Order: sequence, then C-alpha cells, then structure tokens
Amino acid sequence: MIALAINPHILWAIEDTFMSQYIYTIIVAILTIVIYIIISYKKNDEISSLIESVEIIAKGDLEKRIDIKSNDDIGNFANNINIIIERLKDITDEERKAQQIKNDLITNISHDLRTPLTSIIGYLHLIEEDNYKDEVHLRYYTKIAYEKSKDLNIIINDLFELTKLQNKSLPLNKINMNLVELINQVISFMENQLSQNNMKVRTNFSNDKLIIYADADKIVRVFENLINNAMKYGSDGKYIDIFTKKEDNNAVVEIINYGEPIPQSDIPFIFDRFYRVEKSRNRNDGGSGLGLAITKNIVEVHGGKILVISNSDKTTFKIVLPLIESNQ
Repeated sequence: MIALAINPHILWAIEDTFMSQYIYTIIVAILTIVIYIIISYKKNDEISSLIESVEIIAKGDLEKRIDIKSNDDIGNFANNINIIIERLKDITDEERKAQQIKNDLITNISHDLRTPLTSIIGYLHLIEEDNYKDEVHLRYYTKIAYEKSKDLNIIINDLFELTKLQNKSLPLNKINMNLVELINQVISFMENQLSQNNMKVRTNFSNDKLIIYADADKIVRVFENLINNAMKYGSDGKYIDIFTKKEDNNAVVEIINYGEPIPQSDIPFIFDRFYRVEKSRNRNDGGSGLGLAITKNIVEVHGGKILVISNSDKTTFKIVLPLIESNQ
C-alpha cells in the first residue's frame, strides 16, 4: 500500500475554502429570504391597499383613486383601474346632465303645451255651456280657440322637426343656390311684418358670388327665424343690418340688431331648446321657443356653424356656411 502524506497546511486551506463557500451560501440564502419577505410584505401591503380602495369605489365614491406608484404588475393594474374609474365618472356625469336636460325639456314642453291648451279648453267650455251673449261673442271665443290651436300646432311641428334634425333623419333637398338672392327674397317676404314692427332692414352685401349647396326651404327657415328674433328683441333699435361676405371657402352672413344686449351668462345657452333670456316672460308671441335651436341644427346639418356676440351696442348672429367647390 502506498501511504499518501498530506501537508497539514493544504488540508487547512481546503477546509477553509469549504467553510467560506458554506458561509457564503448561508449568507446568500438569508439575504434571499429577507428580500423575498420584504417584497412579499410590500406586495401584500399594496394588494391590501388595492382591495381597500376598490371597496371604497364599489360603494359609489368615484372620486377615490388608488394610490400605488410602483411600476410592477400591481402598479399597472392599479393605474388601469384608475383610468376605468375616471371614464366611468365622466360617463356618470354625462348621464346626469342628460337626465337633467331631459327633465328640463319635459317641464318646458309641458308648460308650453299647457298654455295654449288651457285657453282652448277654457273657451270651448264657455261655448259648450252657452256662456256667451250673442253670435259676435261666440265668434270671438271660437277665434281665440282657433288661434291657440295654431300655436299648439306650431309647437308640436317644431318639436318634431327639431327631433328629426338632431337625429339626422330629416331629409334635405339640396340644390345649388345664390345665398344673397335667397336672403333678399326672405327680406321681401317679411316686409309686412317689419313694417308692423316699425323696423327696417339695411343690407350691405359684398360682391362675392356666394353659391352654396343646401336645402332652400331650410335655409329660408334659418333667416326667417333670425330676422323674427331681431324684430322681437331689437325693436328699440329700429334697424336690422344684414351683411354678407366671403371668408376662406365659406359664406358668412351677419344679422345685427340694436336692442337690449343678451346677458353674457345666457349666451352659452341661447341655442338650447325652450331657453329664454326672459325666463319670467310667458310665451305670447305665437312662437314655440324652439326657433334658435332649430336654426342652429339646420346650419350644422349643412356643415356650417352659428354663433352670437352681444354687447351694449349691438347683438350679432353670425352664420358660416361652406361654399360649393366650384365657388372656392
């Protein structure tokens, strides 16, 4: 047998190496466990925070947001929940606004329908009860009932027209037309009404040939509504000025009256259905309260826009309509 003699120093070095590796392994294992515990605790804490926040949101608090800033999966998940809640809040706010508009519309429709209907029923009741002096008195009652029936018919027809315009279901019979000629025709047609209101239209038309592709009847309705509006609220000024011009590829028409200004707080709502600047005024002009709303929708279905500017000097309604390609 061959005996191997091992140097004690070598043996010690080997044992020391094994001991160092063993200690290193233990240290790595301990650090790994500590890091895992820390990460797990952090994740558990984030998950607990996430669950708590979601429970608060689930109870209806859409102002609550999950406050987790990490860039890991939990952080991304929390951020996506915050995005969903923000969108849900926007939808909820829009639904509330829509519901309020619906309630206001029902209230206004009920009021505007009830006013002429009450008069009709009242006068027909007097006739039914033979509560009149003579035939002249009878004809007076029937005339009032008839006029109120026409008011009622205007409201109903305007409401149907506005609904169709807003739903894009109203058919348009478009043709090429000269906008300046059409406005002149409207003014001529309304001369008697203007005279009765002691008002006069002054025109200042540019030399531009303003040819648009539009439904003539609907565009006539736009200018009739705006001139009627100017007569109603601008009678103190005696004049209605109408200007036309070309801007870029659009025809621009401005209708100006010099009556009382529209309060700035009312301007954002001036084209809303049934909105009236004079809220306490009962409707006694035969209108439906829908004229400006219909006007705005007609302009918009023709690809145009309308806006109003009002100050102590004048009130201007500005209509912008696209010109046809051959006129650009």
